[in-house]
Amino acid sequence: MAVPPAPTRRRALTVTLATAAAVIAAPAGVAAASPVAASPATVGRPSRLRPLRHAHAHNDYLHPRPLHDALAHGFTSVEADIFLVDGELLVAHDPAGLDPSRTLAGLYLEPLRALVRAGHGSVHPHHRRPLQLLIDIKADGVAAYRELDRQLTRYGSLFTRYHHGRVRRGAVTAVISGDRAARAPMEIQRTRLAFCDGRLDDLGTASPASFTPLISANWTQTFGWLGAGPFPRAERDRLRTLVLAAHREGRRIRFWATPDLPGPERKAVWSELLAAGVDHLNTDDLAGLERFLRARTGVAPTP
Repeated sequence: MAVPPAPTRRRALTVTLATAAAVIAAPAGVAAASPVAASPATVGRPSRLRPLRHAHAHNDYLHPRPLHDALAHGFTSVEADIFLVDGELLVAHDPAGLDPSRTLAGLYLEPLRALVRAGHGSVHPHHRRPLQLLIDIKADGVAAYRELDRQLTRYGSLFTRYHHGRVRRGAVTAVISGDRAARAPMEIQRTRLAFCDGRLDDLGTASPASFTPLISANWTQTFGWLGAGPFPRAERDRLRTLVLAAHREGRRIRFWATPDLPGPERKAVWSELLAAGVDHLNTDDLAGLERFLRARTGVAPTP
């Protein structure tokens, strides 16, 4: 199967379901979630401990129970990568992982609707802040967003809504990342159920927080420090300047590609991110980040 074009080439990903079925493969070292595990009838409940407002599950769909494992660890933000394949949105990191049974609706939208109904209007019971659903469009941004917009509309009561300049908060806030071509159709909508994941160059521009409420950046392309030794003063100052700029404009900020192997370097970076006021810590290690965050509050993590 051909690798999808880079987002800047704006070409459609032409992958058939028949081909996708022939190349189904779980990512190395991670168990693939079955459709049964994602069924609303078999879902687990979120953690009964206080939700972790800084916890973001990167590549959430690679865990054995997409969405549910993150919620069980108290996470309040999850990330799903999607491809548009024959009119359906499939969740996978790359074409080799495409499986026609692993749809965005099946893994995320239907379970979220069941959880919000059971939680009387919120994903985490008694926690009124929205869950962030970060949706990374891997290719064909315009067509994929248009299909995503249609699907979100079917679950409209769940989502934070933008309508003629005003934002009405829902149980889930969808933020669109990935292929930047998706930004154009979003910008002309008077009403939408999703928001755009901004970049550092959105800071200080006319793009309002009602369009780009989140700023995301690659840590290794922004900073040289990876947790070994002291954090250079100039880099610490730059980090705090970026956080303050985002917060002054009413935006949240996160960094991806931070160190994620267990050890003192990861802990040092996470500690500096929290000290600077970064809103989301990015990880593939659900239990590791939960332990780190709960240790700071003196609460035992989820058993």
